[in-house]
Amino acid sequence: MKALLSKLGFGSTPEEVPAIIQVENPELHGADLAVAYFSSRAGGDFHDFLRVSPTRFLFGLLDVAGKREANAAVLQAAQACFHSSGEQLFAAAEVNESEAMIELSRRLNLEIMRAAGGVRSCPAFVGCYDEELGTLCHVNAGHTPGLLRDDASVVELPATGLPLGLFSLAPTDARIVGMGPNASLAVVSRGVVEAESKDAEFGLDGVKSVMQAGPSSAKDLSQRILERVQDFMRMAPKHNDVTALTLTRGN
Repeated sequence: MKALLSKLGFGSTPEEVPAIIQVENPELHGADLAVAYFSSRAGGDFHDFLRVSPTRFLFGLLDVAGKREANAAVLQAAQACFHSSGEQLFAAAEVNESEAMIELSRRLNLEIMRAAGGVRSCPAFVGCYDEELGTLCHVNAGHTPGLLRDDASVVELPATGLPLGLFSLAPTDARIVGMGPNASLAVVSRGVVEAESKDAEFGLDGVKSVMQAGPSSAKDLSQRILERVQDFMRMAPKHNDVTALTLTRGN
């Protein structure tokens, strides 16, 4: 339980000046995944990842509405559902990933509402990366768009459904995209997009400009995104949870 609470951001001592925290990178075949966030987390940002089969890796970035301490039960319930359902739905060698992802979203939606005792908005981006095929099956439930970079451009992966936790029957769609050699994915929290300086927002364009600099490791990419946010604001952000989850494929 202590490990779960620590991963969710509970039990840590607040710092006067927020610092960038890098999560320990999981081991993937031919790819890298990284998560970085500013230590001043008080909102509902929640990230998690786990291996669900010999060739599949599941990850997610969720944003439960409300303050972090008040959301403890909801965050823990969402994480437990993410692990148990993810392992169950994606473990078999032959899996319809789109159907499995839609079912995972359905279960997460109901579990968030159950733990919250009613409606609790939770935008979410959940993806399953197939290391063998280099494909990404994903659901974007009202989250900020994911950004996928290849050699030619950076494209947005927009919402495929409503945020979780709003309706017991909330239809969503799952989509599959390919990640070629040196491709990269960035999924950032609302705190990144809404970072402000002189009435201007960092926005998705700010993230795109970091990604367009060229291939890099997932750890370097997540670090550079948050450093660019801090440079843009001319201070360490405290306005909201600020998180970047990145996935890069090797050449």
